Amino acid sequence: MTTQTMTKSATGYISPTRERVMGVLFLIIAAAIWVFFIRNTTPGVETTFGMTPGGSQVQTPDWVFETYTALNILLFLSIALAVYQLVRGFKRYTNIVLGVISGFFIFAFLAWGASGLSLNLSGLLRVMVIRSVPLTLGAFSGILCERSGVFNIAIEGMMLTAAFCAALFGSLVNIWFGLLTAMISGLVLGGVLAVLAIKYKVNQIIAGTVINIFATGLTSFLSAKFLQKYQYLNNPGRFPTWDVPGLSQIPFIGPIFFSHNLFVYAMYILLIVLTVALFYTRWGLRLRSVGEHPKAADTLGIQVNRTRYMAVLLGGTMAGFAGAYFILGSVGRFDEVLTAGRGFIALAAMIFGNWNPFGAFGAGLLFGFADSLAGKLTILRVPIHNKFLEMAPYIVTMIVLAGIIGRGQPPAAGGQPYEKE
Repeated sequence: MTTQTMTKSATGYISPTRERVMGVLFLIIAAAIWVFFIRNTTPGVETTFGMTPGGSQVQTPDWVFETYTALNILLFLSIALAVYQLVRGFKRYTNIVLGVISGFFIFAFLAWGASGLSLNLSGLLRVMVIRSVPLTLGAFSGILCERSGVFNIAIEGMMLTAAFCAALFGSLVNIWFGLLTAMISGLVLGGVLAVLAIKYKVNQIIAGTVINIFATGLTSFLSAKFLQKYQYLNNPGRFPTWDVPGLSQIPFIGPIFFSHNLFVYAMYILLIVLTVALFYTRWGLRLRSVGEHPKAADTLGIQVNRTRYMAVLLGGTMAGFAGAYFILGSVGRFDEVLTAGRGFIALAAMIFGNWNPFGAFGAGLLFGFADSLAGKLTILRVPIHNKFLEMAPYIVTMIVLAGIIGRGQPPAAGGQPYEKE
């Protein structure tokens, strides 16, 4: 493959064919804005976006604009970006531009859906952050495991088991003990996955699937047997909301990002800690080396399997923390199959983010926004059945896994057991 057929650098790669395909995709998005929104909008009608989440003490004036004019501006910008992509190409910035145009389409959809009505935009974005928490934390779990070379398909089962333990032991003792036992349950299941995948060299996909099936069956049985029958065992409470002094008072931004409970702030902290640990420390270099080239790492004196054990155990603990969110940070009680596939969406977020914590965080926000959007638009006069809107997070997941944003580069030795020669 020659330099004429591809553009390749340290920052990314995109082929001329993909440039043209993306240009056509940009035009399709622009056409969709015209067909679905502009044609069905009456000139002179206004859209109102609320800029203050419900219950917030930080008041921001509503944003009122003429819907038809705003939609035409978005159409013009989308066409301009599509033409430039077809003529010159954005090269390594193509995915960023795809995100921008997708944002135009989403904004156009919101403006059209709320035409003549009012939509609390800040409330929508605040819910986006909340819904992104288990997805992002689950993606962090996958990153820790897969960067070391072990596929963790069991995130769903780990989260579900942790949610059950958080509800049960949080009710029996207190909320902090519930959080601790949730993390321990994730650690234990991480240990099971590690032993199966590393010691006994079981196919890692099968091992993870077995854990998921086991967790679903066990928690469903115990929930029906005890939690549904004795309600005092299913009432652990929730962590309270805490406003970050100063930051929570920033208009519009503050209530969205800095008025939450423990889990959201933990997500922010873990995002920084995990990024620094993986990419700026010797520990992270060793962990990534056993996932990329375990034989070379072994020759340098790195204990490959021990490093993998450590990574999977940490990943399991992270998944347990993510599972505790469903109970102690969200609904406050356990129901059967409570996680509803969020563990698999977390895997998609990990892949979307290219096995990078910040990328996973961005993907978590995207999926969280799709989930939030499904709930918000049911109150508007949008001629789409609410069940289709509820499918939005899963549709986005399939689009991501189909590789429309480009193929990710997983660790080279991912899923491959290592045996010392």
